[in-house]
Amino acid sequence: MAYRFLSSRIVPSSNRLSRRFIFIFTISLCFMYLCYSILFCSGTIMPSQRWEDHRCVHLKNMGSKKLLQKSHYCTISAKARVLPDETRAVALLNLTGNQSKHSAFQKTQDVVDHNQSNNSNSPKYGNKKLPNALIVGVKKGGTRAVLEFIRIHPDVRALGTEPHFFDRNYDKGLEWYRGLMPRTLDSQITMEKTPSYFVTREAPRRISNMSRETKLIVVVRNPVTRVISDYTQTLSKKPDIPSFEELAFKNRSQGIVDTSWNAIRIGMYILHLENWLQYFRLSQIHFVSGERLITDPAGELGRVQDFLGLKRIITDKHFYFNRTKGFPCLKKPESSSQPRCLGKSKGRTHVQIDREVIEQLREFYRPFNVKFYEMVGHDFRWD
Repeated sequence: MAYRFLSSRIVPSSNRLSRRFIFIFTISLCFMYLCYSILFCSGTIMPSQRWEDHRCVHLKNMGSKKLLQKSHYCTISAKARVLPDETRAVALLNLTGNQSKHSAFQKTQDVVDHNQSNNSNSPKYGNKKLPNALIVGVKKGGTRAVLEFIRIHPDVRALGTEPHFFDRNYDKGLEWYRGLMPRTLDSQITMEKTPSYFVTREAPRRISNMSRETKLIVVVRNPVTRVISDYTQTLSKKPDIPSFEELAFKNRSQGIVDTSWNAIRIGMYILHLENWLQYFRLSQIHFVSGERLITDPAGELGRVQDFLGLKRIITDKHFYFNRTKGFPCLKKPESSSQPRCLGKSKGRTHVQIDREVIEQLREFYRPFNVKFYEMVGHDFRWD
């Protein structure tokens, strides 16, 4: 049609040569327009993939061998880089060689959660939910160990840091608190740990207002050992603090203990437990022995899994005893070159305390311990 129009308007009908030239010219223009349209569309649809491919090729051509050894990005195929986040996470798991697969998934999922929060168009897997279970105490009892051990369970997603919501940040609201949580599937449990909740007067009421069905985990330890550990930690941060004896006693010669010192008061477990039992049933609270957590971590974690309604997946095969730290560590998986132990601050050597001081503290704590044993129905054998 274009040919007829142009040939009839621009040149005489008798000039066949001119008509043939115009026809060829018109066809060429149409073909060029078609090619340009195809190139433009493909460039706008997949610019990022071609750019990333180019970036990897460019790095290799530059001889950036050391840089590429530190990054797994260019070892993932172009198809893997455009897969959904969960599928890409699996690809990253296959490339991770310095930790367990589940630990790698935890860290990869954290990255996914962060990316999704910054990109409203990203697909979201799971939901941010308020916790089903909380590790609420006690400080220097072994709460970090329980959290790190239980979070290797595939049905548990736990916040790694302590949010201190129910003691310090309650005014920020539940939606702020929910936003801190990792994304979980319906079959998974959301957890967090903040040891100071156990001794915070308002915490039980606030947690009950969130959910009366929340499961609570309390890691308890011989109060005398716990207070010495507490002091050792504080001393490592503030070397100029008074001596242990000065802080622990109002009158050392008479054996009068200073219960205003928070490190002493934490170990009076029965006083704090009575506050919790105003809002929660005893069956909703599980007590972990800090001593048995060291000598039999699999047994203690087995009971934790039972309490949370989880299948017993964490067993003896996951642990070994680190004689240097004096604490159990998670065994290294076949793909890892290093075991997974707690940080340097865990298992540190306690300061030396006079034997007489220890005996005075044992006498002080004994009646509180007896009442605690009776309340929970278990003798922890601290005396």
